[in-house]
Amino acid sequence: MSILRTLKKPSIIPGFGLTLGFTLVYLVAIVLIPLSGLFIKSATLSSAEFWHTVGSARVLHAYKISFGLSFAAALVNCVFGLILAWVLSRYHFPFKKAIDAMVDLPFALPTAVAGIALTALYAPQGWIGRLLPFKVAFTPLGILIALMFVGLPFIVRTIEPILQDADREVEEAAVSLGATRFQTFTRVIIPSILPALLTGFAMAFARGLGEYGSVIFIAGNIPGVSEIVPLVIVTRLEQYDYAGATAIACVMLVASFMMLFIINWLQKWARDDVAI
Repeated sequence: MSILRTLKKPSIIPGFGLTLGFTLVYLVAIVLIPLSGLFIKSATLSSAEFWHTVGSARVLHAYKISFGLSFAAALVNCVFGLILAWVLSRYHFPFKKAIDAMVDLPFALPTAVAGIALTALYAPQGWIGRLLPFKVAFTPLGILIALMFVGLPFIVRTIEPILQDADREVEEAAVSLGATRFQTFTRVIIPSILPALLTGFAMAFARGLGEYGSVIFIAGNIPGVSEIVPLVIVTRLEQYDYAGATAIACVMLVASFMMLFIINWLQKWARDDVAI
């Protein structure tokens, strides 16, 4: 009966059946068919070939680099993205609009351009690299910086609207009751923005896993040192090993879904906790 009520309920957009059908067709064409193709192609490998492909030492180290550095970059961006969102939403200062626009630069900038720029800056003879006592470019640290660059906007843009809409009276009430600034921040502000923070973390983490253009130049691409999984997949494709490439892609896909499932569960838990 509830479905019939939904079908008969007046709506501004076309009816439920038409919109649902369009949605399903779009998802099948854009998402389901390409992802199914990965599993179908990788199924041409025997179980021994599959595990040999996805479990080789080179590929395992690439997993470690991609997942580990993407996770680390998302964590770092949670801290600095929160600070940046706080400044942009709570304070007025000269050139605020320019800085606010610069936050979205990684969205608009071609990733290859970002990679070349970061490499030029952090190379041993670059403007920043020559001043540092340690090497950044062509190391995992360079990959981390590139992933932080592309992931920062996701954190800022998910937290900033929540901070702008937050009720200041709640914070003032906490202060009037004797709470310190740290207590107000940790017990009033953080719980209210935690779901948005987790959402930003999930998007930054997912972007980092699939990032290629901005990383490929600064990474150095040394197998066993600074090689990411997307590069391993591209290398397999260049060698016409399509089954091997799709097998590695399937592992990345399943692992990413598991990570996102866990993060979504944490988001739901955080929302329920805030509601209570």
